[in-house]
Amino acid sequence: MTLNKEEREAVVGYKLERANKTLAEAVSNIENCCWHAAANRLYYACFYAAGALLIYNGYIARTHNGVFNMLGEHFVSIGLISREQNKFYRRVLELRQTGDYDDFIEFSENEILPLVEPAKQFIKTIENLIHNISTTNS
Repeated sequence: MTLNKEEREAVVGYKLERANKTLAEAVSNIENCCWHAAANRLYYACFYAAGALLIYNGYIARTHNGVFNMLGEHFVSIGLISREQNKFYRRVLELRQTGDYDDFIEFSENEILPLVEPAKQFIKTIENLIHNISTTNS
């Protein structure tokens, strides 16, 4: 799938908007003590943001692990995304997979609450990278 510049910018804008809306869903789930749903929404908020960054730069990942790997290869390896943020992204990916596929899993407030601020920072980092890249390319 090849996107022209306008199409790519539209998809990136949509994904960033979706990342922020999904983050708000996570916060709402937390307010209602829905820890499993919150874990899922925190992951997907970061996933949409990561996908936006990849697409903005012309990369297409076909799987969740593909997004994680490409992010590491193209952004973590050169220091644009910190290793700590990469570990955080891996953590929410694992939580989402555990919550979706393992039986008898219950997440707790103590597991989920500490993930909110890192999720916000992860998305902000990606938004800043996209903004800085677009400013540089203008």
